[in-house]
Amino acid sequence: MRRRPLPVELGTSFTVREAKRLGVPRDRLTAMDLSTPFHGTRTSMDLVTTVDRCRAYEPRLTGAQFFSHQTAALLWGIPLPGPAPEHLHVSAIAPGREPRTRGIIGHRLEMSPDLLTLRHGLPVGNPAETWAQLASSLGEDPLVAAGDALLTAGLVDHADLVEAAERPRRRGAKALAAAVPFLRVGAESPRESAVRLVIVRAGLPEPELNWALRDAAGRFVARLDMAYPAYRVAVEYDGRQHADLTQFRRDADRWPAIAGQGWILIRVLDHHLREPHARVVDPTRRALISRGWPGSVAPS
Repeated sequence: MRRRPLPVELGTSFTVREAKRLGVPRDRLTAMDLSTPFHGTRTSMDLVTTVDRCRAYEPRLTGAQFFSHQTAALLWGIPLPGPAPEHLHVSAIAPGREPRTRGIIGHRLEMSPDLLTLRHGLPVGNPAETWAQLASSLGEDPLVAAGDALLTAGLVDHADLVEAAERPRRRGAKALAAAVPFLRVGAESPRESAVRLVIVRAGLPEPELNWALRDAAGRFVARLDMAYPAYRVAVEYDGRQHADLTQFRRDADRWPAIAGQGWILIRVLDHHLREPHARVVDPTRRALISRGWPGSVAPS
């Protein structure tokens, strides 16, 4: 039996109320080609990504509501620790009311509507505002990694993050204030940010991030995660999988090329971060000292 077509005005996701207003009968709303991702909604989409799930919920949003916190972070591509949350975060600008329904974590925020924008066509806080909202559930180090990612992607500048962190009545203000001084452009993964934090908190100098190493003729040799050009010391986080043979071979060619330019390369693997002082700080300190730090610079 051929199913009755749905009104084109409904799109792929819609509320039951709107469908009934357009004359869709009850039995059509229970057909197998539709699912019920949230109370009072129907969709014909496969809900694979966060964007899909947000589009499925979007018809239920009121004018004062928008996607926020971890959900907005995922829409902006901000890295989060752990697996993606099962629930969507939806906020309302006070005095609007936050949603209370299955699959949704609701929030009521005091903020200006001017801080809202669209991402993938969905209403969210701007990148800096979204970053600051994460402080209600994340600590200092994940906030640094998230801020680094936004800065490196060019979605914000440092002043945007400072302004967002300092807005009144901000939850997590202490963690934000602690994170701001450590934010840097250039880190390309949360683990790179974590390694940098270990290094600088131990009192070692601040490295250059994603520094291009060139030979005497100016030819490109390698891009280094963290570099001390004055001392020819580099620190790199190696996050490749052991099964990635192509990447392993590429790195195997790259490492001697770096050494051939007179550089000491400290490679940091994931398990080294369980013993950060012994496996990250101490090797980096020894390498810098061998090149004249502190107080002098190794000759060019």
